[in-house]
Amino acid sequence: MMRLLALVPGGIGDQLLFFPTLDSLKLQYPKADIDVIVEPLSASAYRVCRSVNKVWKFDFKDINSLADWGNLLGNIRDREYNAVISSGQGFSVDFFLWLTGIPQRISYASAGNLFLSRSVELNLNQYAAATYHDLLNGLGISKVCPPIKIQVPKGDLDWADKEQQRLGIKDSGYILIHAGSSEQSNLKGIDKIYPATGWSTVMQAIQAHLPNIPMVLLQGLDDRQIVAQLVAKLPQMLVISPPDIGKLAATIAAANLLLCSDSAPMHLAVAVGTNLVTLLSSTDPARLLPQDKRFLAVLAPTGKPISAIAPEDVIAKIFASG
Repeated sequence: MMRLLALVPGGIGDQLLFFPTLDSLKLQYPKADIDVIVEPLSASAYRVCRSVNKVWKFDFKDINSLADWGNLLGNIRDREYNAVISSGQGFSVDFFLWLTGIPQRISYASAGNLFLSRSVELNLNQYAAATYHDLLNGLGISKVCPPIKIQVPKGDLDWADKEQQRLGIKDSGYILIHAGSSEQSNLKGIDKIYPATGWSTVMQAIQAHLPNIPMVLLQGLDDRQIVAQLVAKLPQMLVISPPDIGKLAATIAAANLLLCSDSAPMHLAVAVGTNLVTLLSSTDPARLLPQDKRFLAVLAPTGKPISAIAPEDVIAKIFASG
């Protein structure tokens, strides 16, 4: 049996952007086992992946002992993979791929290319999913990057349906707001969190324009503080707390519109086709979103943080999208 491995460092959003690459691999090799190695915090993304057989968890950024690295290499060698692709790059990554003994080793062009069987040029002037998909050129697969697709378990769809009934929004539709960001982003100091004062202004304007459409706040483990601030300002706000990515995806799929910043919910909205308005600081929207009129971005002024986005600009984009 053919076995393929992918090393995909990064957060849940990076995993979702990598799904089209995995789907194309599965389409090309339908009988192959496709495994991934990801950071522990990102492994939950594969609950909704259609094309992966096994998920290995390994924290590449931790201070790992030689025994940790040896165990990982031993496990990889035992699987006897035919090929490995890596979205990470650099000398150390390429050297690690060489140590696995896998015959075909593909990553982006870097100083460590002597350890690869084939390197691929890194093109950052395109949608990030397409950048990852370019890695397949190293396996001789030349196809257009497909859209992100996910597979939500039926139990997760049922959970979301019951939650809509509990909140009384099953028949009315709703606007979903994700006002927080991931723990990883917070730890890295990445500018993704729009202030509660801005969100409350936006939400009050929506309520004035669309009084019959409920608004629902997404609350994850990292979002409790900002959700509490918004509920204090707008006590009528509803709150939903999906416990995993499948139930989160089902909740987003049922919404009329998602408002958020750069986060996993943003990529899930793209995957399920829900209308989206996202707030970004300095990232080019063309890197994060496919070209589609359903997915709109509001950018901070050049050189300014995300907090510099005027609520009026967000409101204008929302009603322009509708």
